[in-house]
Amino acid sequence: MTKLPSIGQPVSRLEGREKVTGTAKYAGEYDATDLLYGYVVNSSITKGKIKSIDTSEAEALPGVVDIITHKNRPSTAWFDFQYADMDAPPGTVFKPLKDDEIKYNGQPIALVVAETFEMARFAVTKIKVRYETEDFNTDLEANAAKAREPKKGLASMLKPPPPKPTGDFDEAYESSFVKTDSKFRHGTEHHNPMEMFATTVLYGGKGKLKIYDKTQGTINSQMYVANVFGLKMKNVQVIAPFVGGGFGSGLRPQYQLFMAVMASLKLKRNVRVTLDRTQMYTFGHRPPTLQHTKFGADENGRLNAIYHKAVGETSQFEDYVEVVVNWANMLYPAENTLLEHEVVPLDVYSPLDMRAPGGSTGMHAIEVTMDEIAYKLGIDPLELRLINYSEIDKSSDKEYSSKQLRACYLEGAKKFGWEKRNPEPRSMKRGNKLVGYGMATGIWDANRILGRAQAIMTPDGKVEIKSAVTDIGTGTKTIMTQIASDELGLPIDHITFSYADSKMPFAPIQGGSFTTATVGPAVKAACHALNKKLFKKVKNSEDSLLKQLKFKEVVFKDGYIISKENPEAKVSRKEIMASNEGKSIKTTNSAMPNPLTYGKKARAVHSAVFVEVEVDQELGIIEVKRAVTAVAAGKIINPKTAESQILGGMVWGISKTLHEETLLDHRFGKYMNPNLAEYHIPVHADIHDLNVLFIEENDDFVNDLGVKGVGEIGVVGMPPAIANAIFHATGKRINDLPIHFDRLL
Repeated sequence: MTKLPSIGQPVSRLEGREKVTGTAKYAGEYDATDLLYGYVVNSSITKGKIKSIDTSEAEALPGVVDIITHKNRPSTAWFDFQYADMDAPPGTVFKPLKDDEIKYNGQPIALVVAETFEMARFAVTKIKVRYETEDFNTDLEANAAKAREPKKGLASMLKPPPPKPTGDFDEAYESSFVKTDSKFRHGTEHHNPMEMFATTVLYGGKGKLKIYDKTQGTINSQMYVANVFGLKMKNVQVIAPFVGGGFGSGLRPQYQLFMAVMASLKLKRNVRVTLDRTQMYTFGHRPPTLQHTKFGADENGRLNAIYHKAVGETSQFEDYVEVVVNWANMLYPAENTLLEHEVVPLDVYSPLDMRAPGGSTGMHAIEVTMDEIAYKLGIDPLELRLINYSEIDKSSDKEYSSKQLRACYLEGAKKFGWEKRNPEPRSMKRGNKLVGYGMATGIWDANRILGRAQAIMTPDGKVEIKSAVTDIGTGTKTIMTQIASDELGLPIDHITFSYADSKMPFAPIQGGSFTTATVGPAVKAACHALNKKLFKKVKNSEDSLLKQLKFKEVVFKDGYIISKENPEAKVSRKEIMASNEGKSIKTTNSAMPNPLTYGKKARAVHSAVFVEVEVDQELGIIEVKRAVTAVAAGKIINPKTAESQILGGMVWGISKTLHEETLLDHRFGKYMNPNLAEYHIPVHADIHDLNVLFIEENDDFVNDLGVKGVGEIGVVGMPPAIANAIFHATGKRINDLPIHFDRLL
């Protein structure tokens, strides 16, 4: 039993045992009687039309129940808006099996449904498809001249466009004491969560479905299914208690959900559709992006001019955008800025949010550019950041609700040993290895939106909290239990947090590092309201020791309501419930930011990252030997799960900088390495000494709990810190990611 208070304690994941023992069930593992299995057929061309699909040989195989194509599919919604979801960008949402048109390579064109998964997969090989091909464009760099401003839509609320120009950039830049002019590129990346996408649909008759889906938003999937298939919301239940990694890939409903529901409704049977690893590369990705920065500074290192342009890939049917160029002026208060973001429509599927979307892209260019300025001026890169330190977000001229970035710089540098750095490139060696030190700043938004939660006290005095929110491995179940524990004054083993069910109170998609800040206050509000209901029952009791007290004069602790003035005057929750005739007490509450005041301050989480690399002088092999990330993220509910999030982000930063890239052969418009053998990610041998520091930061403005998200901040500063360390080690500035050893030979 964890002693109260629970917030701030390193509580182990409450569902951890289920995960490590294999008893946790994921979307593709739920038992169901009379279950059919679907396997998706994907297009082998990039653009054109389907001339014919011959399914006769496949249909003749034993155990094949149905093959659904654009010709025999059941009807679905007509209007585009009915296919939209909480994370849909502006444009027309892709509709699987809508017609004979092929929009991108790997597009789903049919579903084989059979008695076994193996037979469904085998039957796909017997289907013969004839195409009429058309010319296509999939090369971002070759088509960069076609870039245009993205269309605006509802997504602009959480992904604001670049701020308008300020001052006179051209004049300020030309008159600057020191100038940089740099170009950057990173390739396509795919999410690759361990759990592949799967949906199990249990057919209940009369338009009722229970769906186990791999998703980062149960209500998002519920809304999508109900709207697309013309079902009542109350008749569609989506459940996802265990998600084996998402990283953004589950923010939007993926096509296996559509296929499984369509087959279930058509055949009136239970159906499961699971995508294989290669098919995981046929929807969504971090878009390849080209960037151009031009920074100007005076002789003291103070920035006076910032230009940052990004050109990103999008599909022909949606305008996907990221917040790439907005960050520099949020950190560094230059008076003259010009920020631009454009997209190039290509014959690919729409890109999709991937951990720290835009932030990990933009901060790489910004912080490497800052490093260039430091070297040109002969100023320590850390000192340059301190010279340009500001307590306001210059892009909006708003004061930060809290900002302990200075402490991140100083304490992170001390922990790392930054003072031992010899500033001269190629000056530090260890045997035949060149040693480099690099540092960078990280920033990510601290947002929140509407969330709801229910608190139920059962007759035994224990409490169940309910919310539709998912837990994608971040520790949501655990920290929500801790929040409830503190508010109720109950040990965590007296609290059950039930979640990831669309029939529970509303929660948005889990992404953007806003889950704790959104759902946490709702849990706190529901528990507070439950406490008030309990106290009211005590007040209404004639022989109560607390009858004359007001709510503010009692505390809830150790399962009791206790007088603050006289701790001997107390009533246990069990006593209250015993007098409640065996009935539970319930309350459902919402929490959201005050729209009148929330926009008056800038809100962000900050970090400082310090990295040491070794580069083999003869082979060019790069190793990140150690790294320190110091983070200011408001109140840390659970340092154990929060540290895990930052460490995971740091590993991903290593991956993005040195390993990850999906290669597209533009002759075929096809990804050539859609597997974990050739899509390179770090292994244990690549990961060495990683350390996390949480800097104390109090913030009573950002939300009721004073928390900021930590899901993304661990990623954003790592790529530039590594790139800067490689320059320090080798004297070579490489701005394209990933950085491979051959670039150093």
